[in-house]
Amino acid sequence: MVSSVSAPPAPRTHLWTRNFGLYFTARIVSMAGDTMMPVAMAVAMLSLGYGVSGLGYVLGTWMGAFALFVVFGGVFADRFHPKPQMIGADAARFLIQGSFAVYLWLGHPSLWFVIGGSALGGIATAMFQPGVNGLVPQVAADPQKANGVLRVSEGMSTMAGPALAGILVSVTSTAWVFAVDAATFAVSGLCLLALRLPPFEVDRSASTLENLRTGWVEFRSRSWLWAVILIWWVLGVFVWGPITPLGAASVIGEHGKAAFGYAEGAFGAGCMLGGLVAIRLRPARPLFGGGIAMCLFPMMPLAAALVPSLPVLMLMYAVSGLGWAFWGVQWATTVQTQIPEDRLNRVTAYEIAGSILAVPLGQVLAGPAAQLFGLHRFLLAGSVIGLGCALALLLVRPVRGLRRAERPTGEPVDLPTG
Repeated sequence: MVSSVSAPPAPRTHLWTRNFGLYFTARIVSMAGDTMMPVAMAVAMLSLGYGVSGLGYVLGTWMGAFALFVVFGGVFADRFHPKPQMIGADAARFLIQGSFAVYLWLGHPSLWFVIGGSALGGIATAMFQPGVNGLVPQVAADPQKANGVLRVSEGMSTMAGPALAGILVSVTSTAWVFAVDAATFAVSGLCLLALRLPPFEVDRSASTLENLRTGWVEFRSRSWLWAVILIWWVLGVFVWGPITPLGAASVIGEHGKAAFGYAEGAFGAGCMLGGLVAIRLRPARPLFGGGIAMCLFPMMPLAAALVPSLPVLMLMYAVSGLGWAFWGVQWATTVQTQIPEDRLNRVTAYEIAGSILAVPLGQVLAGPAAQLFGLHRFLLAGSVIGLGCALALLLVRPVRGLRRAERPTGEPVDLPTG
């Protein structure tokens, strides 16, 4: 076995090229818009009289459309190129969110209009998301550093987006939040349009079905990949899915409405710190290092279960965010460097679909489970299950033994552990 914990320092590279600056701008602006939407949609649905059930239908429709079409998004991105597909998805989302804004200004949109728009938005995001991973190696010579910076920006967006949405809703109207979100997609699309990328040559002789099959073969042939997704299914159903609705109910019930926003902001601050740490720290076995960091993530459901004083609660949320972000950087970099470029988008699509499908299931089961077992008991159990998932990352041999690869590899095999 190799005794070293960290790999030798990577050669110094210049991250902030023109391409990465444009890509970074596209991502941080788009993510800020994305984090504004839960606030805007919740306020809009409640003010329109559709209630919590209507909000659930809208969010579930978006998630279902995304999960159903994301694998096709990965196939199309590999078959053609992720850049024009992502630009088209941004254009579609600009029109969808803009239409919401106009309808809210002019009248009272029907529930079916909102549900239909959410379905289209989910499909557009499914076309956009696979390319997010695939473009990073094309715009950055150092994917780990790039992913760390992007994770920091995600934490900033998690802090700023909901706050901005709350301000806009309070001083203007919900329609303005949708209008601002539409503008973020316009900015993202223009930045992506300005990218200058190397040629992307692929074999287009295979049919869509054959490409789907190829992506599936690539996915299942890497035991470290599907093992993590199986672990993520448990985490999604019992922890990640329930934590937002149940955590909000627990924290708000004890400390008031503002406290949950403070806690979420602290989680975002922790994500920023985790991203900064990941820029500097490069484990020789990235998923093993990320698994160690994930042992911090259960602090969030534990905090929601125990509901300590507000400063302690925020600290626990921040520690959880640090672990979550450090794992996220290691995971994204591993996928980007272990999967060949011409198959990366398809594999990413299966990875996203596999991990995301568990979350709505957890959200659906959260309410009945909390009523059956008790809110705080269920959250406490979630913290234990979350720790178990982190330990599973450390115990599963293909996951813990996978070695760092600086560039995409051609063979879909696990590298030897030493």
